[in-house]
Amino acid sequence: MQQRENRLQVGFFGRCNVGKSSLINLISNQNTAIVSSIKGTTTDVVKKSIELNDFGAITLVDTAGVDDESILGKERKNKTLQTFSQVDLAVVVIGENIFSSFEEEIIEECKKYSLPYIIIYNKQDLYPITQELAKKVSLVLSKNEEKAREKLCSLIKTELQKIHTPKPPLLHNIVGQGDVILLVTPIDSSAPKGRLILPQVKTIREILDQKAISIVVQTEQIQSVLDLVGKDRIKLVITDSQVFNQVNKLIPQEIKLTSFSILLAKEKGNFEAYLQGSHTIDFLQEGDKVLILESCTHTPTCEDIGRVKLPKLLEKYTNKHFDFEIKAGLNNDFSNIEEYKLVIQCGGCMATEKQMHSRLKIFLDRGIPVTNYGMAISYANGIFHRAVEVFL
Repeated sequence: MQQRENRLQVGFFGRCNVGKSSLINLISNQNTAIVSSIKGTTTDVVKKSIELNDFGAITLVDTAGVDDESILGKERKNKTLQTFSQVDLAVVVIGENIFSSFEEEIIEECKKYSLPYIIIYNKQDLYPITQELAKKVSLVLSKNEEKAREKLCSLIKTELQKIHTPKPPLLHNIVGQGDVILLVTPIDSSAPKGRLILPQVKTIREILDQKAISIVVQTEQIQSVLDLVGKDRIKLVITDSQVFNQVNKLIPQEIKLTSFSILLAKEKGNFEAYLQGSHTIDFLQEGDKVLILESCTHTPTCEDIGRVKLPKLLEKYTNKHFDFEIKAGLNNDFSNIEEYKLVIQCGGCMATEKQMHSRLKIFLDRGIPVTNYGMAISYANGIFHRAVEVFL
């Protein structure tokens, strides 16, 4: 089964009351979204995960109408506009033979983010489509059409298959059958209670898929494992980035070493941009503004890697003080972007590849260097080359 952060997202866009929510309910076969004749019923982004036959799990995303002129309409529309950078396919829903400035704005947003789109004409039974408008449309649907769901799902599946290219396993050609992989997963106050974090779980599954052997330890147990297993048996060590320095000292140099964060950088971040951007750390000046991006929201602790440990490490390495700004979640509404001298993105375990690339593009288009947690931490610890060598 696909992990939630790897599911392709399909966003539904259009005017108020054009039938976006009704189509989502049709596809999901559930009353996922509230449907009403009252304009502006959908006030925020609503998501529903479903299994698309012969394709896999996807997420449907309902949005507020782009023509919402209510008191809160501007805020609702802003939320809708932010969604274009986060979905993989746009379903533009139109009706009543209307295709004007609002629909053109949606198409322009799709083009802005290189977002593929299809145009659905809804409520054909009430407002028969004109021949001229039919030339723009991918599919025409009537409310009571027997095969409406089948037609719509088939079209969405066809479009998703065009953009979905399954990637080989991340550890393919790195890890082989019988290899021993040591995973260092420290448990401190910032670790989630009673579970491993998603990158750790995914890595364990990949190791199993490669028919290799995973040994999961905390930092203080590394030497015991080396003594027990023998350093010659261990092919690779993958560690939590926050203990990079300690692990580097404990693991013999002939054993390859990287981190969960760098694995994610290779999987869904802009790896080449991260490699280049990491060197910017050496050129930061006193008081420079550094943006730290968290893709999820969580309760910070005194041991928080992004908000506490990483800033301290960078200032210690450079012997300079910086103006750190922390931004959590996937909101891409940034002000005074040109002020940032470096952007440091978390691994992005809860974000999709599209969401990561869309966010990073905002800065790369302006020539602002980017890196990620694992690379920045390894760089500041003087072990950058060792940490990325396994992928070069």
